[in-house]
Amino acid sequence: MRIAAISDVHGNLPALEAVLADIATQGVDLVVNLGDLLSGAVLPRATADRLMELDVLTVAGNHERQLLTLPRERMGASDRLAHDTIDERHRAWMARLPLTLEPADGVLAFHGSPTDDLVYLLETVDPDGARPATEAEVLDRLGSSAGVPLLLCGHTHLQRAMRLSTGALVLNPGSVGWPAYDDDAPHPHVMEAGTPHARYAIADDAGGSWAHEFRAVEYDWEAAAAIAEGNARLDVADALRTGRVDDRPAPR
Repeated sequence: MRIAAISDVHGNLPALEAVLADIATQGVDLVVNLGDLLSGAVLPRATADRLMELDVLTVAGNHERQLLTLPRERMGASDRLAHDTIDERHRAWMARLPLTLEPADGVLAFHGSPTDDLVYLLETVDPDGARPATEAEVLDRLGSSAGVPLLLCGHTHLQRAMRLSTGALVLNPGSVGWPAYDDDAPHPHVMEAGTPHARYAIADDAGGSWAHEFRAVEYDWEAAAAIAEGNARLDVADALRTGRVDDRPAPR
């Protein structure tokens, strides 16, 4: 089986369309979307319409939860843009999304960890910033799910994979639509892909165990950045053009 894993579209429809076009050439059996769908600086409403039309297997991320539960005055800039442009039809669709799903036998999909949409699974944030997590940290965060053969996660926007001592493959496909951001919790840190490409991953069990391929897709990131600038998000525009974080604060 070949599974295309996408995550963290963040309302970037041009990036999503480029990734979907690339997936169409890869002979995959199914597509799994790992959440954080709309909140960003580009085209949240149009992205919602496209994702609803696609109807692929999808889990909710932390931004879906925030859009459905937080009052607008407590939302960050990315959630506010989505809040102000989507309608009740989109909200009802988001409300139906599960926190985890099993898209195939021996596969578990979720956003952060199986029990917490805000957990970084394959990264750890220390006072000095973000670093790759140790296997012990990953096993602790996975708990009883650590033996599932393929574990698909998102949230950190970084392409990373880890083969656990249990034999399981943990796979983060990176972000389709937002290649770099900064945050201050639990300590100040940045997550940077380093280039503006739209990213996803393919998992394949043809060899008898799960293997993976990371994909990086070109698209018109200048057009996406221009839309972000029109939405008064110069920080996101810079990230879309460079895959890096500049000195401006970047509310998520």
